[in-house]
Amino acid sequence: MSLSKTLWNENEDLARAALEGSFVRGVANGALPRPAFEHYVAEDAFFLEAFAKAYALSLAHSPDKEGLSSFSSLISGVVEELELHAGYAKKWGVDLERVEPGEATLAYTDFLLSTASLESVGDTCAAMTPCMRLYAFLGKKLEERGAAKDNPYKEWIEAYSDPGFEELAATLETLLDRYAEDCLSVRSAYRRAMKLEVAFFEAAYGKGGTE
Repeated sequence: MSLSKTLWNENEDLARAALEGSFVRGVANGALPRPAFEHYVAEDAFFLEAFAKAYALSLAHSPDKEGLSSFSSLISGVVEELELHAGYAKKWGVDLERVEPGEATLAYTDFLLSTASLESVGDTCAAMTPCMRLYAFLGKKLEERGAAKDNPYKEWIEAYSDPGFEELAATLETLLDRYAEDCLSVRSAYRRAMKLEVAFFEAAYGKGGTE
């Protein structure tokens, strides 16, 4: 079994926690309070800019041409995500520049940029892969459950269930398998990122939702 698959299997408990959490359930059934999603859009835009920078650092540190090509493609994928968020912001009147990133977002971006700056490309891939694989997982699961035509978050589900996004996630997993070793630092980075993903969703829900 590949390292990327092994790490995903060992951390699927956290993926399931995200899937069954209040934020994702609210997206799935359309009941997520709008303020929670608006907050998420702004926070995620900030996060994605850091994610793109981490990709750029990985590209700069790539030891071969495959890395240069793959990380370049992945940066383009993040740019497309940012355009999607800009569309949400325009549609709902969210000023992305005026939202101050919260503690959960800063903890995640600091972790990513520190890893990408100071650690190996393999460790960086381990820190970044959970985001991509988790969103592809969530998109697929929500698509399987079906979204009502009037679900205000249907576009979000469609974006992350799209085969193109799955391809990006698989590309990053291929890089993880290529550059990372099965060691404590890689396993710790992957687990840490998954925990930060769950905390990110929980924080977004807390800004606009109630149980």
